Amino acid sequence: MLKTIIRRRTAPLLFAGLLPAAALLNGPVLAPLGLGLVTAAHAQSSDAAFVQSLGNKLVTVVNGPGSLSDKKTAILPILNQDVDVDAIARTCLGRFWNTATPDQQQRYLALFHRVLVNSITDKIGDYHGVSFAVSNPTSEGGETYVPTLITRPGQPVANVQWVISRASGSPKVVDVVAEGVRLSLTQRGDYYSYLSHHGNNVGALLDAMQRQVSHNS
Repeated sequence: MLKTIIRRRTAPLLFAGLLPAAALLNGPVLAPLGLGLVTAAHAQSSDAAFVQSLGNKLVTVVNGPGSLSDKKTAILPILNQDVDVDAIARTCLGRFWNTATPDQQQRYLALFHRVLVNSITDKIGDYHGVSFAVSNPTSEGGETYVPTLITRPGQPVANVQWVISRASGSPKVVDVVAEGVRLSLTQRGDYYSYLSHHGNNVGALLDAMQRQVSHNS
């Protein structure tokens, strides 16, 4: 039985990494190191600023007034705007995305969005006093990796890289690298394991996701 579609360590790190405090506001200025690197350095600096802006919006909600329900409602449009949930979903499903029917693809995207958002917003009440600092980003394969050092009260310091893509026309979070592993690939491994025990039937995975969503409603 697939008990947890989104791994327990995925959502907490995803949420914690998006909650900066003053350390982020005072992060290093990412200036170009040479004339030949101006364009690349500018893009990297812009993506680091994007992570900073996203974190600032989230921390304003989390530390602001209002009930937990109000905060969840306020965070949803931020996630929808700055996180490419559909891209993350397709990466997690991997080769099975191409074997799914168009109807299954649309159902999967809708369910993945609800599962991921529920997993993140359910953690709002667990995070206070979180801070992180951004260091120099790097680019690879059309994506920018923005490293952050996350400090959480009572927890070990975590090194998390935010993977930013502009394939949609604007910067979006498309993955998180924690403990040296892309969390979308970890999630894909969970999906593949479940599917291998259910005849590679995408419909069975969707039914399991639906049960998880219904249970958390």
